[in-house]
Amino acid sequence: MDLSVYLEKEMGLSKELITLLDEAFDYKEFPKNHILLSSGNRSKQVFYIEKGLVRIFYYKDGKDITDYFFAEDTFFLSVENVFLDQEDHYSYQLLENCSIRIVDYSKIESLLDAHPKLNTLVRTIMAYHIKILADRVYNLQFQSAQNKYEDLMENFPDLILRASLGHIASYLGITQQTLSVIRANTKL
Repeated sequence: MDLSVYLEKEMGLSKELITLLDEAFDYKEFPKNHILLSSGNRSKQVFYIEKGLVRIFYYKDGKDITDYFFAEDTFFLSVENVFLDQEDHYSYQLLENCSIRIVDYSKIESLLDAHPKLNTLVRTIMAYHIKILADRVYNLQFQSAQNKYEDLMENFPDLILRASLGHIASYLGITQQTLSVIRANTKL
């Protein structure tokens, strides 16, 4: 969804604030498989996905491990870079052709200072990501592979059509063979 439409429909911001944010964000298109950010980056940018799918991953023992997927209508940034001034250990790969809006976090800070109502937007986005993290930790610690798959299909039903089975298996912390068995035995 277009950034301005999202800000109006989902966040209920005024036309003035929507215009300010829309003008602050640059619009870029990137091809499938493009690495938006590589491990070790120090990007201070905030991203909003208008169209496409982004995979967050890291390397462990020479193997890439999918940590998360972000799809349309999602804001994301590197917490390590923006808030802790540390290198990011993750890489960000585009799994589809993507339309992404990008702004430097310093512009967001300036807008927050000038327009305190934007703090509600930031809190909403942060709460969303904290909930994602809490759910991810819960699933990793307490759910069976079957339950993790069912939860993924309930929350992201089209992901199976948009990401490779290898990336999905990696995200779930299982092998592709186990994923195939689960898929064959699951009626969703």
